[in-house]
Parts: sequence; structure tokens; C-alpha cells
Amino acid sequence: MQRRSVRGAISVVVALLLAACLSPAALARDEIVTSFDGTPIATSFFPAAGLPAGAKAPTVLIGPGWSSGRDTDENGASSDLFGMTGVGPLRRAGYNVLTWDPRGFGESGGTVQVDSPEYEGRDVQALISYVAEQPEAKLDSAGDPRVGMSGASYGGGIQLVTAALDSRLDAIAPVIAWHSLVTSLYKAQSPKAGWGTALFGLGVEGSTIPGLPAGQTGNLDPHITSAYTSGLAYGQFSDEDVAWFASRGPGALVERIRIPTLLIQGTVDTLFTLDEAIANYRILRANRVPRKMIWFCGGHGACLTDAGPPLWVEQQTIRWFERWLRHKPVSTGPAFEWVADDGQIRVAGDYPPPVQQTPAAQGAGLIPITPDAGSSGALIAATPSPLGLHLPITKPAAGSQVVGAPKLTLSYSGLGTSSSAPVYAQIVDKQRNLVVGNVVTPLRLVLDGLPHTATFDLEGVAASVEADSSYELQIIPGTSVYGPQRVAGLVDATSVKLTLPVKSG
Repeated sequence: MQRRSVRGAISVVVALLLAACLSPAALARDEIVTSFDGTPIATSFFPAAGLPAGAKAPTVLIGPGWSSGRDTDENGASSDLFGMTGVGPLRRAGYNVLTWDPRGFGESGGTVQVDSPEYEGRDVQALISYVAEQPEAKLDSAGDPRVGMSGASYGGGIQLVTAALDSRLDAIAPVIAWHSLVTSLYKAQSPKAGWGTALFGLGVEGSTIPGLPAGQTGNLDPHITSAYTSGLAYGQFSDEDVAWFASRGPGALVERIRIPTLLIQGTVDTLFTLDEAIANYRILRANRVPRKMIWFCGGHGACLTDAGPPLWVEQQTIRWFERWLRHKPVSTGPAFEWVADDGQIRVAGDYPPPVQQTPAAQGAGLIPITPDAGSSGALIAATPSPLGLHLPITKPAAGSQVVGAPKLTLSYSGLGTSSSAPVYAQIVDKQRNLVVGNVVTPLRLVLDGLPHTATFDLEGVAASVEADSSYELQIIPGTSVYGPQRVAGLVDATSVKLTLPVKSG
């Protein structure tokens, strides 16, 4: 098993995020599509590889990540780290591809509205209309092209938004997307400071490219700056900013999706954790939408364990489009597949798979809350901490799988310099000296001196239990993933109970 340091792996992630803004040029039809409000959207259209003259093919739209411009390389490769399927593999599989610079980024004009249905969603509707006019585009009817969408992160969120808005879209495969920007960026009223700093910096850079023609320069909506500066200075967002972010991206719009949806999420994604895809999956399942969910070792984060077979996500994505865009009789496999931290692919007929919430840790103790007391973690990945309350976990049977959200029930009382404060829970793989999935969960506690009992769902994980595995629950006062602790106090945890979702075999 190849291992990398947390800081080294994070430097690779950041470098690749920056490199995404600098795609190499190659042949394409580059055009400006005018959106509903006159905003120019820069695009590149690539006909399918080897498409005979006069022939037509389905088209896949690929949206870029946050702050990035479109891919202009007709042979653009896939990325195992981010789960992205490239322009080249899709073209060689027989699909036309359209890429674009989202509103406010790259060569497109306008103000970045963070995948708003009123803005970026309507921009993509204009792109679908543009595709319908291309001579290589297969049509289902006049003005209605056979079209799917792919893309990661920002390019994943816009797929879910568009699928709720436009019935012409036929299939989507959102990668490392989100359900709610509130639960992902501000869980338990705790800003993700590490990711917030990285995303704000990239957003400013991506929206301020000099030398563009008049009208093709972008800017960020003021709520983005306001939330970043407030989170950095005070550790909280204003009510107005929370409401603004809640209206961006899919959220309640997922209820309106009726087309086949392949959800692809990273087990070590600390920005849009597994819980974001799980929330979307549950809505799609309740509405009987054709759906599938896969988890891979990657995303917004650092894969520090065995990543599993290469190009697995690419293969799954192309198979999904073969089934739902070409309508070929190909199998897309079980509804849920995942790569655990041993690199092996496992399958289940649905999510959650047949698991039992198994008692794993029990105890009591004090949790000192001290501002800036040597918080653990790197900016985008949790690490083991020497602080707080540590409880040994009874290891499940070797060969079993821990897959899904552990549950933590905490009975406590506490006092502090504020009436509430976050503490943070994480599960440590002691044999590897890693936090499982690199994820940490904020737990907001009431500090009024009175007894309280609360149950929390921790961030989802995918761990394979080995013969030499050893685990520990840590409840800690701070983590760099969420920024500095601002409260001083003491929590008396009179009862701590952890259960793990365990699947045998």
C-alpha cells in the first residue's frame, strides 16, 4: 500500500486545483453563447471522435470545478483523484462534448452566483439550446438534444440544479457535488476555515482574469466575500449569508429530479462529505428515480490509503451514459458500490447496505475546551489529536465493513465563556495513525451548566476491518479543518456511547 503524508498529499490537491485553470489548448469550436440576461458564456464544442460526416451523436456537457475555466483539450484526460471523466474518453466513447466557463469565471461574464437555479441553471439551459443547433447533435425532437452532463464539484452541483429545471436533460453523473452548502460549509454553525480560505482565494483568482473583451470579465457575489470574512474573523456566518448559501445548488430542487442520476462521492472528501451524496440519494430513491451511488477514494481531500483500481469512476460513468443516453442493453451494476480503505470494490443492492449499528465504544470523562490549544489536523484533512477525550473502540470482526454514518450519543453538562461551543468527533485508525476518511464532525454543545443528552450522526466512512486493525474515538476541542476554537470552558461527559454501521463479510 502506498502512503503519503497529509501535507504532501494536500499540496498535490491544491496544485491540481490550480492547474485545472490552465488546460492546454486544442481544436474545438469556440463560441460565445448569450444567456437569458445577455451574459456571455464562453464554450467549446467537440464532435465525437471519428464521427462520420452527417452522422449524429448524443452530447455530454462537462462543467469545470470552482473558479476553473473550461477544458479546451479535445483529448483531455480523466482524473482518478477527483473522479472526473475527461473530454477525450467521452469523445472516444462516441459522445460530442460541450465545455464552458461558468458565469463569472474564465472568459465568461457576469457575477458568480454559486450554481444558482436563477442564474447558472438558466445559463446551462441556454447551452442545451445551443447544442440542439449543432449539426453533430442527436435530437429527440426539435430543440431537444439527447444530452447528458458530467463534471466534478462546482460542475457536479450544476448538474443537479439543471436536472430539476430542464426536462430536455436525459442523464447526469455528478461527481463530488453537494446537497446543501449550509451542511457542507457551515455544519453545526462551524465554518470550514481551511476550505473556506482555499475556495475564496481560488474564486477571486478565477473571476479576475485580465485582458478579456468588454463584458467578459467576472466578479464574485458580495455574499461570498461576506461569509468568508465573517467566518474568518468571528467563526460564524450572518443569517443573511446562511440563507443565500442555502438557496445555491440543489437542496430542495432534488425533489424535482426525474432523470437517471449517478452520484459519485469521495470517501476522503472533507468539503462535500459522503453525507451530501447520501442526502441526494435518499430523495431520488423515495421518488423512484433511476439512480446509483458510488464512493471512491478521492475528491476534495487526500487519499492516504489504497485508492483501488484506476479509471474505475470513468468506466462507471461511461457505462451509465451508454445505458441512459444510448439506451444500450448494458448493465450499470448494483445501486451502491464503494471502495473501502483497503482498495477493494464492494457492492450492495441499495444504500444503506444491510448493516447493524453495533456498540463500539462507551465511557465518560472531561473535555477541556481551550481556544487555540494546538488544534489537530491540516487545513483540509483531520489528523489524530493528543487533546480531548479518547475512548478505545471495540473492533468489529476482521473482514467486516464499516460503511455509513457512526452514531454518537453524549450525555454531558458544561460551562464556558459562551452559551454554546463546538467540539469535534473523529475515529482514528491507530494501526495506520490516520483519521478514518480524514473526516471530523463538529458537535455543537450547550454550555449552561445543566445536563443534556444529544445524539449525533458522524460523517460517513468506508473502512474495511483487518486482523490488526485498531480504532479509537476522539472528542477534541479543535481542528484546523474548521478553524480555531473561540470558547473556553469545560464539558463533563457523563456518558459517551458510539455505535458503528457494520456489514459482515
